[in-house]
Amino acid sequence: MKIYSVINYKGGTGKTSTVVNLSHALALRGKKVLIIDTDPQGSAGHHLGVSFKNSLFDLIMEEKTYQECIVNVRQNIDMICSNERLFPAEIAMTKMKNRETVLSQRLQELSGYDVVVIDCPPSMNVLNQNSLLYCQEVLLPVSMEYLSLIGVKQLLQNIKIINKIFDREIAISSVIPTFFDKRNRKSKFVLDSLKRVFPNFVVTPIRTSVSLSEAPGFKKTVFEFDPNSKGAEDYHRLTEEVFYS
Repeated sequence: MKIYSVINYKGGTGKTSTVVNLSHALALRGKKVLIIDTDPQGSAGHHLGVSFKNSLFDLIMEEKTYQECIVNVRQNIDMICSNERLFPAEIAMTKMKNRETVLSQRLQELSGYDVVVIDCPPSMNVLNQNSLLYCQEVLLPVSMEYLSLIGVKQLLQNIKIINKIFDREIAISSVIPTFFDKRNRKSKFVLDSLKRVFPNFVVTPIRTSVSLSEAPGFKKTVFEFDPNSKGAEDYHRLTEEVFYS
């Protein structure tokens, strides 16, 4: 079972879109996928139009088992959802023993999935520390904005600290340029900057796409909304590069 955290401390970089569409691309290939939403905004669940009774809050506070918190959202895709109730859970976590590994403890017996994909909030908090310590690899979506590079720098610093404190070797396995527009000079600048910092890890960019921006409004993945769009094409290609190359 492979476990990936999709994270960037800068908001608006396409994290949730990447989580949802990568997961669906894997599911279409017959992989069994679990999405874990650790963002109190609950964007992944909103994107897919999910209704749920128990959430990550209930799992963290030990009210429910992980089996009781999992809901099926598509063929081959399950999810542990989140909402605003996660805010008080995060406060409670700061007082727990081994607070950075609560997620790992609650999910230590998880099985039956090929891939787990974690949608992380855009902030430096204890939930993200839990996600990083639970995952095996990090996927880093970066929008083609100058300020996105600041989020990258902060994340790298935090991973370095976590590795030192917990004797881990967490690393960014793929850098995913998002909202790429080849007509825009800014896109080229940010992409070139990423390639200098991560010379062997930058994958083919996800282009700006009307279908990608409209699909969440219809509670659909890009493959459901417009399977022939360039957004669908890009996420199929990204899945090949990240998981099969």
